[in-house]
Amino acid sequence: MQVGMIGLGRMGANMVRRLMRGGHECVVHDAVPAPIQALAREGAVGADSLDDLVRRLRPPRVVWLMVPAAVVDSTLDDLASRLAAGDVVVDGGNSYYRDDIERAKRLAARRLH
Repeated sequence: MQVGMIGLGRMGANMVRRLMRGGHECVVHDAVPAPIQALAREGAVGADSLDDLVRRLRPPRVVWLMVPAAVVDSTLDDLASRLAAGDVVVDGGNSYYRDDIERAKRLAARRLH
């Protein structure tokens, strides 16, 4: 399975490592280049931007967000505008669960899961 990961802090980077150990291909992006480069040396595919990440994923795409609560909405909105109907977003961001319910409704309106 191919998975995109946005947010390569401690949790995101370790989840990428675990996924790769399980045989999954990971395409990774972060606001900071260093963790992208580090995970690329470990076997992940680095993406320089959200456009690059989406381009490197095969449809239907699976993209996992592991970003701080303060940037979940902006990252999700930027990402959703680049995805296609049927793509899947896993919101692992550190935010209040009721906010996730509203985000799910916004994604569903775009036919994203």
